[in-house]
Amino acid sequence: MNGLRVIPTYRHGRERLYVCLPDGRNLAWYDRESARVNLLGDGHEEDVLTALGPFLTGPVQVGPPPVPTPADLARLALHPDDDLAPNRPGEALLVALDRDPAPARRLRPDPRRRALAAERTVGAALDRMDGAGWHTLHSVPLPGGDRVHHLLIGPGGLYAVHAVYAHKQRVTVADPRVALGRHAPRPLLRRVRSDAGRASYALTAEVRPVLVLVGAARVSCPVPPREVRVLTDAGLDGLTGRGGVLKPADVEALHAMARDRNTWARL
Repeated sequence: MNGLRVIPTYRHGRERLYVCLPDGRNLAWYDRESARVNLLGDGHEEDVLTALGPFLTGPVQVGPPPVPTPADLARLALHPDDDLAPNRPGEALLVALDRDPAPARRLRPDPRRRALAAERTVGAALDRMDGAGWHTLHSVPLPGGDRVHHLLIGPGGLYAVHAVYAHKQRVTVADPRVALGRHAPRPLLRRVRSDAGRASYALTAEVRPVLVLVGAARVSCPVPPREVRVLTDAGLDGLTGRGGVLKPADVEALHAMARDRNTWARL
């Protein structure tokens, strides 16, 4: 069969290569991440593999598209305006800065910029865990104007991650207060626990609270705080060390529920 075209596209952050007839009809698609060629009909396997030949980098599975899971169906039925998965790290801060930018001349840096830098640092680190069966949602809105900075879902469970800018500062943690440098201590751990508790209620699953101190020079924590894990951004990999808490199907189902904005509106 002559005239087949290979067209690259991106769906949900993953690259696909579609094999199309000259009239635009799809015959198959190749998913690089899963190394699978999905055929949409019989009798064209050899022609499809020939067309994809220059793009294949190793052995691939060939067959009909997999049957969608309940999580897949829920995602497909979700309205784009209600899907939180495309949120960028610090999405709420980016929107706020766009609507109300700081004055050009300012004696001190806009604190929103520092908060955004912290969320971007943590968000980038969490996004790198996607290939190991983990999913991250950023800037999850809660009623009343609060939000979960990052929600991490994977084999080791669920984590509500709160990022704090602490560049080159000494941090003292005395539950529930956290002191950054010379600033007065704030009861920050109450906020972190509250966000995780609200997430647990919304998802009907245990969500563990995590505080991440981005760029801290030193962290002093004489007594480990109740329930909350306190990390620096350099120690985020430790969150994925656990496994066996959730099965892959449970991870996908919880991710499908969490990415729906309406799940959080019911709190």
